[in-house]
Amino acid sequence: MNSIKVLIVDDIANTREDIKRLLYFEEDITVVGEAGRGEEALQLTESLRPDVVLMDINMPGMDGIEATALIAERFPETTVVIISIQGEPEYLRKAMTAGARDYLVKPFSSNDLSETIRLAQKRAPRRPAGTAQVAANTKKSAPGKIITFFSSKGGVGKTTLACNLAISLLQETKKKVAIADINLQGGDVAVMLNITPKGTVAELVSEEDYLELSLLDGYLAPHISGIRVLPAPLRPEQAELVTAAQIEGILRHLKENFDFVIVDTAPSFGDITLSALETSDQVLLIATNTLPGLKHVKTDLEVIENLNVTHKVKLVLNQIAPEYGISIADIEKNLKNTPLAILPYDEKNVLSSINKGQPFILTQANSKISQSIGELSRKIASDKTIAIKELGAKKKFFEKLLTLRGESRVPARKA
Repeated sequence: MNSIKVLIVDDIANTREDIKRLLYFEEDITVVGEAGRGEEALQLTESLRPDVVLMDINMPGMDGIEATALIAERFPETTVVIISIQGEPEYLRKAMTAGARDYLVKPFSSNDLSETIRLAQKRAPRRPAGTAQVAANTKKSAPGKIITFFSSKGGVGKTTLACNLAISLLQETKKKVAIADINLQGGDVAVMLNITPKGTVAELVSEEDYLELSLLDGYLAPHISGIRVLPAPLRPEQAELVTAAQIEGILRHLKENFDFVIVDTAPSFGDITLSALETSDQVLLIATNTLPGLKHVKTDLEVIENLNVTHKVKLVLNQIAPEYGISIADIEKNLKNTPLAILPYDEKNVLSSINKGQPFILTQANSKISQSIGELSRKIASDKTIAIKELGAKKKFFEKLLTLRGESRVPARKA
């Protein structure tokens, strides 16, 4: 395996030495040079052709933002990771717009640094040196698939399955996978993946140009598996900052730039969830073989049928222990629905995975639950994209739901 070549750019010599010490024992990472100014960073990038440049922002003369933009333009095969004491969203936005692929706030650990370098190098484009970076080259030739996880009942393992399926899809297909947590008042995707968000969907939509590719990319947190994560707000009240129209725009934009977009939803038929159901190519309705679980999934299927999205819904049974609960045959008979997947009950591996923030698909790859998730991901990956029927105006879509709720009018949507 070739060593990842790293150039360190920081105007403080002691900081450069600290970074070299952090990377000293990483056998697959080699520091090939260091610079104290932006101008020097450009010269060394041209002569050394590093895989990754660790770039400080505040430097005399040419600062890190300007140097990053020039490196991205002149040397697109080199990836820039910003390292700075500035952790504010404005600095993050500027860095990502300039062309940086990731952002580390000082101080950071050896593990944080090395894993960020590896992920940055893994995602780096491989183009001939000197070739101009054209935005169109990063576009996919065909849109990806949006796969939404839903259940109106909490505690059915929806988030756990979403996180593990996202990683499994990347492993199976070697394609680009993102996961969006739109459970805005209680999303746990970042916790499940042990990610500390540098920005969430709430901060993203506060940006005027939040659908601009480089800005959106900056809010997608990298995971060690290679998937990218758009985290839910850190506090419940921040959910009020996000509208259904904004979520729809983000999901459609992700679809244009990723092969698979996994969406984790809130356990309710709210505006945000409805927007995701409408935008999705496929909806995985998660259920357990308990009486409350069966009650919820039956109601969910009835509501979904009235919303005219049944054609994209597939049932997934989770936490199934054959000796307990309602039998699969009785579930199929009662729901008149054959499950796409039946996932086994595995309390030990699943709970350990959740509490450690380490997806079982990575740590317990040979377990029955991991093998079942792998089989599900292969089914999804091999399935042709489902054609989505036009549902008409959004007002009509939401009116249907409100009719089911017994309400007489459509409330005003947020601007």
